[in-house]
Amino acid sequence: MGLNVEKTLTRIDEMHAENKFWEQPMWQGLIQGTLSLPMVKEFARQHGIIPLHNHNYHGRLYVHCPDPKWREMIAEVVYEEGTGRLYADGVAHNELYYRFGEGVGIPRNEMISARYCPGALAFKAYFAGMCEKTFLEGVSCHMLAAEAQGPGYFSSIAEHLKKNFGLSDEQVAFWTVHDVADEDHSGIGRELLEEFAHGEADFQLVLQVVRETIDMMNLLTADTWRVMQEAA
Repeated sequence: MGLNVEKTLTRIDEMHAENKFWEQPMWQGLIQGTLSLPMVKEFARQHGIIPLHNHNYHGRLYVHCPDPKWREMIAEVVYEEGTGRLYADGVAHNELYYRFGEGVGIPRNEMISARYCPGALAFKAYFAGMCEKTFLEGVSCHMLAAEAQGPGYFSSIAEHLKKNFGLSDEQVAFWTVHDVADEDHSGIGRELLEEFAHGEADFQLVLQVVRETIDMMNLLTADTWRVMQEAA
């Protein structure tokens, strides 16, 4: 039997389950609250390659959406990232991230001028490039792969940041907000797959992109973990 939407989504879920990102040392340490402050600070710098550069990702996905109805849905995601008026009480998500950085002792100018590790730079190039390819590839990369693994774990990270390093609710809001917002984003991605994937070749392409994106995220994690260990 060939692939269809349901089988493709099931296989994507299996890919995420097989990857077990929560067992990777970096994420495990963040979720369990076992990392030192210098390690968390280095994580904050490197992970900024995503939220502080998000206009390079969601923005390109919006521009390359061929359908007005679905482009409106992507616009809502871009709007939330840029304004925070849907989930974050009117605070843009990059601002939430700056507050997280300040909470662990990183001034804004240092976050803006962070020296990214090679894995972070490679991920940015890949992610931005995928978001401006075909809309099906961009959706698969961004919403079915990248944003599907976070919800359910970020609140634990927030609680340990508060307990271990004295961060305020405001300073961990980036993590608590994304437990809700990313789940919504990935849900939109699933709806878009139903609309834009037609036939076996499209479904195979989606699976290939999700697999590649998971691999690139693992590369980002591995190299970030390397520099975090050096900072310990």
